[in-house]
Parts: sequence; structure tokens; C-alpha cells
Amino acid sequence: MSSWIVTYLWLIPAVPLAASLVILMLANSRRTASAALAIFGQVVALTMAVAAFLPTLQTPGYRAFHNFTWFTFGEQTLRIGWVIDPLAAAMLVMITLVGLCIFVFSIGYMAKDKNFTRFFAYLSFFSAAMLGVVIANSLLLLFVCWELVGLASYLLIGFWIHKPSAAAAAKKAFITTRIGDIGFFLGILWLYGRSGTLLFYDHGNGCLENAGLLLVGASATFIALLIFCGAAGKSGQFPLHVWLPDAMEGPTPVSALIHAATMVAAGVFLVARVYPLFSLGAIDGVTPSLTVVVWIGVVTALMAALIALAQADIKRILAYSTVSQLGLMMVSLGVGGVAAGIMHLLAHGFFKALLFLGSGSVIHGCHEEQDIRNMGGLRRLMPVTFLTYAIGMMTLSGVPLFFSGAWTKEEILHATAHWPKSSVPYYLMLAGVVLTALYMTRQMIYVFFGDKRAASEHAHESPRVMTMPLIVLAVCAIVFSIALTPAWPWLHGYLSGEPAHFEIGQLIQPMLFLSLALVAGGIGLGVLFYRKAGATDPLAQAQPAIFRFLENKMWLDEFYARTVLAFAHFAARFSDVMDRYFWDSLVRALAGVGQLFGILSSHFDERGINSGVDGATTGARGLGRFIAARHSGQIQTYLRAAGVGALALLILYAWLA
Repeated sequence: MSSWIVTYLWLIPAVPLAASLVILMLANSRRTASAALAIFGQVVALTMAVAAFLPTLQTPGYRAFHNFTWFTFGEQTLRIGWVIDPLAAAMLVMITLVGLCIFVFSIGYMAKDKNFTRFFAYLSFFSAAMLGVVIANSLLLLFVCWELVGLASYLLIGFWIHKPSAAAAAKKAFITTRIGDIGFFLGILWLYGRSGTLLFYDHGNGCLENAGLLLVGASATFIALLIFCGAAGKSGQFPLHVWLPDAMEGPTPVSALIHAATMVAAGVFLVARVYPLFSLGAIDGVTPSLTVVVWIGVVTALMAALIALAQADIKRILAYSTVSQLGLMMVSLGVGGVAAGIMHLLAHGFFKALLFLGSGSVIHGCHEEQDIRNMGGLRRLMPVTFLTYAIGMMTLSGVPLFFSGAWTKEEILHATAHWPKSSVPYYLMLAGVVLTALYMTRQMIYVFFGDKRAASEHAHESPRVMTMPLIVLAVCAIVFSIALTPAWPWLHGYLSGEPAHFEIGQLIQPMLFLSLALVAGGIGLGVLFYRKAGATDPLAQAQPAIFRFLENKMWLDEFYARTVLAFAHFAARFSDVMDRYFWDSLVRALAGVGQLFGILSSHFDERGINSGVDGATTGARGLGRFIAARHSGQIQTYLRAAGVGALALLILYAWLA
């Protein structure tokens, strides 16, 4: 069974891809067929993902791969393949399950959209590309699927292409992530040049195995940092995070797919997959590349949490929350808590999909309103959405015991506290926990509590096809915590290859009480500040300058507009001027010189060489005729001429002597 799964692992992304291609060939009127095909493809992918997951439970540290030759050039052979191990297996199950919930939700959310069929084709394509990233056993194959993920995000963020803001957001996402991908591609080339292979695992000869790592040697730091550029772009790390909040211009199911199961998860997954490169030559778990990952993650997590405090768009708050949580995951990877970071990535997939789909339900129920200041009192009008959203909020905030986010955050804080290089990231992450609980409490109060506002007057609960995925994801967010508790750290042991033992006493830990205190403090501050909040935010009243700074996203977009973009525009205008007036004139001048030389060459050829050759030919012809005329054929004439010549030679000889 397991060997069959390994050989045919490629079918997991291939089935959604095939569904996508078939849907694209359907007419726009075939709405039911397109949705059914997309969901069927996702169900098949989920079934196969579970089948691939089961063999990894048999042996700690299980890994199986299938490699083959793609093509040969000269004496070089390029091989690719796919791999199944605990990291890939867990990601496959999460992506397909969360994706399935999003697909079902989309039936109700996009019911009135005229491009319903094309939307499901793009969703299936997005899922297939991300699944390809996860199973890849070659950095080249991973990069190919990585770029397909970028293409899918471009198509879906700009799905409502009639909106200028959506078109601009799609271009911004595509170009920004390409900046990171340039570094990623350079890292791939460097790694191939050093190790001679891009296979991760190849019977001891892969680039992540001992033989390959020995060949990489001291270059590992630079290669890892270049690869991290790609991860920073996809996972929205500072300074390449600016595309992620703007991605909210796409339909809400797209936001859920990007922020929970697909695109942003790719960067964290990539760092975890090539972690042996990052940790090569580590001293006490610290390397230069991992240190960069830690500090970038710290800055990203804290910055995004602060910005979320001042946002009014319900989806943008969640978008900055995603950026902050991704920063937290990067910190975990950087300090050596790989299992903790991946655990949080998996848990985040469930509860962030829940929150985004919940926000979509709110937007649908409030007739497309997204400003939380125009909502209020929705807990009675939308009870299912309220209950499930509250579960997502508590999971994200890290409320202990029953919610998966609490245990994963505790694991990350524990790993960060033991980082030998510095304790500053630990204390900043503690501040991030408080901020997360604060901005999520603010959102809950504005949307579901207080008095009704303009958008709440005619609000209604969403249809069952939208609420059922919310219930499934809410159950997953709670049930998933069973595999995360310190009392039975099954998932941690599964990912790290270490045995897990049940110890109820592990539940009582100082970090648990600290987390409880921090979360309670954040929620308490939120209730204190926002329980009577109106149209004007209390923070804006208390600190208008700080609020304006955060509301405008720390003016980072404006900073980029006046620096990077201004330089790009200047370079474009300068290039245009140089092309029009310098290079064009230079080319014209060179062309004129060429024409002049052509004219001179033509005159010299026609009047010099040709005339000389013609004259010589005419002279030779005349000489020939003259000589021919002197040949009479009479021997006496020839003897007479010879005698005269001999006499002339004798006279010359006598004269010279």
C-alpha cells in the first residue's frame, strides 16, 4: 500500500489540476457541473492525502521518495521526484481538508457571480499548485509549482478585474513576490553549482543529506538567505509583506485560501523543508541565516499586530493578523523550534480559514459591507457565524486548554525563551500575544456586540452551504488541540520523529499560566477600551497621531512609493530619454557613418578599382592584338628578330663591361 502511494503521489495535485482544465472548457452556464468537478477533485485529493498520511504513522521519521530522470543535456542528467514524510503528509491533509471547506463555502458566496465557473477552475488550479509544492522532492520541481502558486494568486486576487483596485492588488502581489523569487532562483543555481543536484533526498546523495551538505560547505549561509528571499515574499515577511493586505481585493474564499491553506503557507513550509541548509554548521542551534530569520520574523510579527489595531476593514484586520502569525512561525523556525512552527502553521490553517470564511459570512449577511464601524449587534442576527467566529477568535488569541492556537503558541514561546543568542525576541513575542488578543477583541466587539449600526439593520444569517464549512472548521480548531497538548505531544513527536508519552502533569507549566495571563490581559484591555466604542475609535481619540500612523500602515506603502517606486519611475523615464535622444541619435549617427563609408566604398569601387581593372584589361587586350599582329608564321621573321635581340644584348654587355 505505502509503496503504491509513493509511486503515485503525483496524482494528489494532478487530480485538482485535471478538474481545473476540464472546468475551463465548460460554458459559463454549467455552474453546477463546475462546482461538482472542483469539489470532487478536492475530495479525491483529500482521500489520497489521508492514504499517504497513514504510512507515516508506522515508523518514527518515516520518509519515502520516488525519483526519475526528467531530461538529459550533454553529460548532465536532471532528475526530479516527490517525497512523503511527516512534514509533507501533515501539510497534504491540512491543505486538502481546508481547501474542501473553502470550495463548499464558495458555492454560496459566489452564487450570483457571472464568472462562477471560471472561479472554481482557478480554485482547483491554486490547490493543485500548492499540493505540488508540498510533495516535491526536488528544489526545481518545487520552484516550478511555486511559480504556479504565484500565477494562481494573480488570477484570483484580480478575479474581479473590473475593479481597478483588484487589478492593482493582483499586479502588486505578483511583482512583489517575484522580487523574492529572484533571490530564490539565484539560491537554486548556487546550490546546484555546489552540490550538483537539486534532489532533497536521493539515498544519501541529496542536497539535504550529508554528502550534499558537505559539498555546499561554507556557501550554505548565502544559499539559505537567498532561498529565504523567496520564502519572505510568499509568506509576507518584512519588507515584502505589503502585497498581502491588498490581496483582500479578491473574493473572500480566495482570501481564506491564500491566508490559510496555500500561498502564505508555502514560505514557512519551504524554510522547514530546507532547514538542514539553514542549520548547517550551527553552534548551539544558531547560524547567521537562522538569526536573520528570527529578527525578520520578530519585526514582521510585532509590526503587523500593531497595524491591525487601527484597521477598520474586517478582512484587512485578519490579513495583518496572518502577517503577524507568519512572523511568529518564522521566529519559531529560526530559534530551532521547527516542529512548533509547523504545528502552528497547521493549526493556523484551520482557524484562519474559519475566520476568513466567517468574515465572508458577515459580509454576505451585511450586504457586502466590510467596515466594522458600520456593523454591531450581529450575534443575535447571525448566531452560527457568531459562535464559530468566536471559536476562531479565541483560537487565534491563544485562549488556553480547548483551542489549538494556545498550545502551538506556547510551544513557540517555549522555544524562543531558550534561544541562546538573545532574549529580546521572547519578550517581543509576549507583547505580540497581548496585541493579538487586543485587536481580535476589538473586532469582535465592533462586529457582534453593541448596538446595531447601518449595515446591521437588515443583516441575516448565511445559507447552510456557507455555515456548514464554518462548523467543520470550528470543530477542527478545537479537536486539533488534542494532538497538541503537552500532556500528549503526539503531533510534536510525529513531526520531529521523537516518541510521545502521555503525562498529565505536563499540563501544569509556568508558560501556560503566563499565556493565560497575557491573553486575559489583551482581552481585558479590549473590553475596557472598546465596550462603548462608537464610530470613532477610542485609540484615535486618545492618541490620534499614533492611530493615524498605524491606520496608514506605518506609511510603508508611501515610503516605497517615494523611494523604490520613485527610483523605478525615474529609471524608466531616464531610460526612455536615453533611448529617444542618446541611443537613438547614436544609432542614427553610426548609421550615417556607415552610409558615408558605403558611398565612398561605392565610388572607390566603381571609379577606382573597376576603372583600373577595366583599363588594364583593355591594355592587355591591345598588347595581345599588337603581339598577335607580329606573329606572321614565317620562320625568317622570327630568326631576324632573334638576331636583332642577340645583337642588342651583346652591345649592352660590352657597354656595361
